[in-house]
Amino acid sequence: MSSISTVCVYCGSSDFVADSFKDAARRTGELLATHGYDIVYGGGRVGLMGIVADAGLKGGAKVVGIIPEHIKRYEVDHTGLTELIVVESMHVRKQMMVERSDAFIILPGGIGTLDEMFEIITWRQLRLHGKPVVIVNTQGFWNPLLALMDHMTETGFMRKPNLPGAEDRLYHVVDSVEKAVDLLARLKEAAHKVQTDRM
Repeated sequence: MSSISTVCVYCGSSDFVADSFKDAARRTGELLATHGYDIVYGGGRVGLMGIVADAGLKGGAKVVGIIPEHIKRYEVDHTGLTELIVVESMHVRKQMMVERSDAFIILPGGIGTLDEMFEIITWRQLRLHGKPVVIVNTQGFWNPLLALMDHMTETGFMRKPNLPGAEDRLYHVVDSVEKAVDLLARLKEAAHKVQTDRM
């Protein structure tokens, strides 16, 4: 893992969610900006996506949105970003988000967020990348999914190293945005130390 400078945020695009989730999204953008991270996300201006982007921009972060043409046609793209990249498909969007990011934070969201979460974790398992993945379990939102992961392990469909707490950690789970950003800082420091030791 190289040093962390740009963080990809996966999250929901719905406005019809509890204020606690919106507050966590706002705090994500604020804290990433405060700690000097740039942000990559899906390019939308609605839901948690727009909140993260606006908070990051307000805090001085470079915020890059990557949005497919067919979604942009619905006029949900954010027009005030540092950079908005319009691509031809969801596949290209997801690939570019991975390429342009050093770490991933996953906030509450719907099936689109689940799709992104499982893909980035699967790619990590297949060693297509070695970048940290942090799931923010705001108010226990991801508890049912984490219980399913436990069940998959107990029934033999997942190996124990695929779960948080194992030595070969594919992803981390924290209960607040503050802990997520603190974790990234520790991982960034560890990566820097490794690079320094190799010189």
